[in-house]
Order: sequence, then structure tokens, then C-alpha cells
Amino acid sequence: MVWLVVRAGIYVAVLAVIAWGVGVLLDTPGGIEIAWGGRSWSLRPIEFVALFLVAAFLLWLAFKAVQLLLAVVSFLSGDETAITRFFGRSRLRRGLDSLAGAMVALAEGDAKRAMDKTERAGRLLDRPELANLVGAQAARQAGANEKAERYLKALARNPRTQAVGLKGLLEQAAAQGDVERARKIAERAFALRPRDAEIMGRLFDLQTGSGDWAAARRTLSAEVRAGALPREIGARRDAVLALAESRAAAEAGDKGRAREAALEAHRLSPALTPAAVAAAKALAEESGGVAKAERTLKRTWRQAPHPDIAAAFADLKPDESPSERRERFQGLIAENRDHVESRLLEAELALAAEDFPAALKALGDLAESRPTTRSLAIMAAAERGSGSPDHVVRGWLAKALSAPRGERWVCEACGSVQDEWGPVCDECRAVDSLVWKQPEGAGESKAAETALLPVILGSLAAEEGRRRRPDAEDAETAGP
Repeated sequence: MVWLVVRAGIYVAVLAVIAWGVGVLLDTPGGIEIAWGGRSWSLRPIEFVALFLVAAFLLWLAFKAVQLLLAVVSFLSGDETAITRFFGRSRLRRGLDSLAGAMVALAEGDAKRAMDKTERAGRLLDRPELANLVGAQAARQAGANEKAERYLKALARNPRTQAVGLKGLLEQAAAQGDVERARKIAERAFALRPRDAEIMGRLFDLQTGSGDWAAARRTLSAEVRAGALPREIGARRDAVLALAESRAAAEAGDKGRAREAALEAHRLSPALTPAAVAAAKALAEESGGVAKAERTLKRTWRQAPHPDIAAAFADLKPDESPSERRERFQGLIAENRDHVESRLLEAELALAAEDFPAALKALGDLAESRPTTRSLAIMAAAERGSGSPDHVVRGWLAKALSAPRGERWVCEACGSVQDEWGPVCDECRAVDSLVWKQPEGAGESKAAETALLPVILGSLAAEEGRRRRPDAEDAETAGP
């Protein structure tokens, strides 16, 4: 860049000196006399200028002739490309000048001028990959997608620039929303550069986006082997993909593959709640597998208690009485007794068994320290069952209606809240981004009303019964 500016300055200075000299000669009165070998010639200024220009041109021709002669001598000496280089030197210089101008125009933001100079450089240079690289960037900057694709395809056909061309075509296809074409290009790029982290990441996203979980697992394994992803994260994501593969196999009717993938998902990530639930369900379908399913759920409860685990634990023996269920659940609760979820679960089991004092004891101070729709609803039900005044029960219900619902599946990538877990976020399509935690913001009235409906109805039914009893007593007193 600096040498280009210096050289241009020298050219301008030389031309300025020549123009000044010509102007001085033309303005000089009289003529110019040249003497040589006893002879003399008188020339007018304009004739002298013409003679000077002819002499300069002849000198340039002589210089070129000497260069050609040297090229011929080199060719005869065994240099087979000497003559080709002589005739192509000027073409190469002009091509490089055009390419340099295109790069300067591109840096200045003049995409149209950059494209014009790039096309000229492409016609002059014997190695068009340089022009194609600059041309593709200029065309994309100018919004000329068809020209950009033409340059990128030319790059993809050249073995030296194939990877660059495929990456550009991949970005073009993704920008146009052509997912199928983008995936095919990504697969070609991955086959060419199997350790390129960017290509692996793009291919992984396309595979998960299309629901090809088996292919995504292979790509994930390649990322871990290449060191592009830590092994711990890779194992967790592999568990998520295995669980997604299990669900897809179950929908397709392949129960064997669904069971195998579910058990593998739980093995890879024992703390993943949906994987534990799926594995327990698969084990429970086997003869004598209920005990194995219970051990599986207890193992996950020990690491990460979750309501879905409790629901799956209950489904293992759906016909048991409330007291029998409460006794069986003690083994699950004991795995992580101090966790909030264990305390809430124990309180709910006590409510189902109509042991209201035990429910209040298990709940403790959660209604005050961690008020949520669930904890406050349990508190209201326990107070009502214990015979507390109606205004006390209604007070807890009023708090519950405006309290946060509690933990939900929240996407760490975009912050969206989902009712059910999935391998990818429904909003941003991020993989393995859902975590079980309290969402940002205040309470959710509709969800709270739904959760509290049984308690509210029970309270209203009790109040209705109290209102009817005096009426019935008055009717009996009146008598016939």
C-alpha cells in the first residue's frame, strides 16, 4: 500500500517536470541549434519536443529489445518459461495493480468500484483465486448474491481455495434459509476439514435443527476428539441427544432402540432428570424391573430432585393407597432429605394421607422463606385441614395467586420459559440450554389459579356446607 502511493507520487512528479520543460521550450522565442560533427541543425521548439519524444520512445524500444534478447538467451539455455514471463510481465503488473485497487476500494467501502477492478484483475491474472477471494467479498458487501455465489463456486472448484469457497457458500445458503443445501455444503466442508471447529459447529446446529440426532451425535463425538469441546460438556450433550434419539425411536415404533438410547442417556448424565424418567420407564416395562427403576430414580434424586422424578416414582405403582405411597416414598426422600423439593414432596404426601400436622411440619418455613404458588397452596390446604379460620386460609390463597410459580425450564441462551423439557429450545433452537430454575419476573396468575383450583374448590365447598347447615336447621325447627 505504501509503495503504491510512493510510486504514484514519483510518476506524477516526473510528468509534472516534463510538462514544465515542454512549456518553457514552447514559450522560448527563437529556435534551438544542434551541432554534431561539424554540422548543425536549427529546430523550432515544437520540433525539438517532438524529436525528444521520438528519441525517448526509441530508447524504450531498445530497452525492451534487450530484455527480449535476454529472455531468448535464457530460453535457449533451458529456461522454458523465460519468454512467457517476458510477455506476461506487463499483464501481471496491470493485474496486480487492479487487484490492489480493488482491495483499497473494498477497504473504503466502495463495493461497486472494487467489483469492477476485481473483474479486470481476473482477466489479467493467471491465478484467478486472488481475484475470486476479493470479488466474493466485494459482491457480498454490495448485496450482489448471484455474483458472490459465482465467485465462491469458482473458489470451491480450486483445490487450494476449496475450504474458503465452501464456507462462503455455507454462509450464503444459511442466509437464504436453504437449510437442506446448507447442510450438504457443511457435510462437504466437514469431509474436507474434519478438525475445523467452526465447520463442526455449523454442521452440528444444522443436524440438530433438522432432528437428525444420530448424525448430530457423530459430529459431537468429532468435536470432542478434536478438542473443540470439553469432554464433560460433550458427555452431557451426548446424553441430551441420546434422549432425543430415544424419543424419536419411540415415536417411530422402535421400542428396542428407544430403550437402549434412554438407558445410554442416563448412563452419560445421571443428573439429567428427563433421562432418568425415560430410563425408569424403560426398565419398568421389563419383568421385575420396578426395583431397578426405583434405584434409577433415587440415584438422580440424590443429585437433582425434581417433581418429574417424583411423578415417575409414583407411576411405578399407581394403585397403592396414600398411606402406602407415603411409606414407599420415604426411601426416595431420604436420598436428599434437606432439599426444598424433598420437603415439599413430603408435605404433599402428608396432605394426601390427611396428616395435616405432619404436612405443616414438613413444610416448615418454606411458605415464608421461599414463597411460591406450590408452597403457599400446600400451606393453605394444611391450614384448612387443621381447622384454621377461613380468613387464614384465604390469606394464604391470596398470597399464592400473586406469588411466583416456582422453578421452570428456562433457556440460558434466550431466557424463554418452557413447561416441558426438550433437547433444543423452542425459541432460539439452542441445544442443551434448558435448566430447572426460578424464572425472572413476578408471579404468573393463570398458572397459579390452575394449581390452586382444587384447594379453592375445596375451600368454597366447605364454606357452602357451613352456609347450608343453618338453613337446614331452621327448616327442621319450623317443621310442618
